[in-house]
Amino acid sequence: MGKIVDMFGEYPLKRLTLRASILILFVIIFISCKDKIHTVQQKPVHQAPAAQVTHLEWTKNANIYEVNIRQFSPEGTLKAFEEQIPRLKDLGVDILWLMPVNPIGEKNRKGTLGSYYSIKDYLAVNPEYGTLIDMKSLVATAHTMNMHVIIDWVANHTSWDNDLLKEHPEFYKRDSTGKILSPFDWSDVLQLDYENRDLWEYMIGAMKFWIEATAIDGFRCDVAGMVPTEFWNKARADLDKVKPVFMLAEAEQPELLTEAFDADYGWELYHIMNGIAQGKKKVKNIDAYFQKIDTVIPAGAYKMYFTSNHDENSWNGTEFERLGDAARTFAVLTATVPGIPLIYNGQEVAFNHRLQFFEKDSIDWKDNPEYTGLYKTLLELKKNNEALWNGGFGGSFTKLMTSADTAIYAFAREKGSNIIVAIFNLTPTQKQFKITTANYVGEYMDAFSGEIIKLKKKESMLLNPWEYRIYIKDSL
Repeated sequence: MGKIVDMFGEYPLKRLTLRASILILFVIIFISCKDKIHTVQQKPVHQAPAAQVTHLEWTKNANIYEVNIRQFSPEGTLKAFEEQIPRLKDLGVDILWLMPVNPIGEKNRKGTLGSYYSIKDYLAVNPEYGTLIDMKSLVATAHTMNMHVIIDWVANHTSWDNDLLKEHPEFYKRDSTGKILSPFDWSDVLQLDYENRDLWEYMIGAMKFWIEATAIDGFRCDVAGMVPTEFWNKARADLDKVKPVFMLAEAEQPELLTEAFDADYGWELYHIMNGIAQGKKKVKNIDAYFQKIDTVIPAGAYKMYFTSNHDENSWNGTEFERLGDAARTFAVLTATVPGIPLIYNGQEVAFNHRLQFFEKDSIDWKDNPEYTGLYKTLLELKKNNEALWNGGFGGSFTKLMTSADTAIYAFAREKGSNIIVAIFNLTPTQKQFKITTANYVGEYMDAFSGEIIKLKKKESMLLNPWEYRIYIKDSL
């Protein structure tokens, strides 16, 4: 039998023929699959452990609305806010997150009114806001409208004049000289010490009080990552025995989502969005983020996405200061990617002012039908499309490749027959491009105009600066 020598060495001719046949077959398969390989980028298989948290049914397609009672109205009271609940119901709000409702410390307070997060009494309502009866009434009103209420919980520190300092000085963290510590430069508060297990029982008991006394539905937990995960795991288990709750962590530590919390913050995406709007980051940074996230957080956990909240608004600027002309674009993005969206009070009327943190500074509720309509549409979109639901309740997430991937971010969400196709121009210049995948061709409805359109493979599309399109197929 003849032989032939090449870069792989010496082979019998028959073996070479077989080798060539296999190579040809591979080339044919590659060519036939090339379009699909280069047009659809699936998320990686989930590698993190599954969450043990059982998400409540009412959270499956929910959104969160953050309420700053002090600044929400000129009165700054629970009663004044309660009057606005029907308006928020009409907007489509599901979960009302009330910033701390507790009395605020007076000793070493910052500014005239002090920080909302300097807690003087864990078992009382701030008299500036009203009474415990007012709080019960607010929660009851929300419940009659099939809405839910969570309150801010500050487990990490107290004010200097909290009675715990007199009654349980052993609850506080001290340095080697015995001096009680303040976290960071937060000179108006004192750090609690979770090495003391009696503190665990006190804190969980105080949280139970609010569930039993007012029928709230859960907690948003301030600086949750500064408190031991083991404490939160116990707190969640104990609270669920009183009433199943929804728990949101102000943190971005995956272990908190395994047993304790339903959701945490999506700060990383928040900073990417700011960076893209300011020309400091690229579309590829969003790609990298979503390629990574499912390998990090427990399966089924919720990430909370936002373009503003009380901290960002007061300390880092409004969404219009940070995002400029991209503010609407990223509001739409946060409502359609896998996660639970947050609205900070005032965003629905495009309120463009940094609220003072330690002083009275009411929101100016001027009508803005354009922005109110935008948020109402986004919340309805979330509620009525299973593909956009939260965590494991929602659909798959597939990145769609385009001919302009450095500028255009496109993806599809799919669950059963429900499909959402979202396309964003994330640049300040007009872009012409083609979606190069055939997987999601067909007839869709434009979410904002109601117009019926047909998506075709490699059809040329044109988007203006920061323009977006959301297309729906077979919604509920």
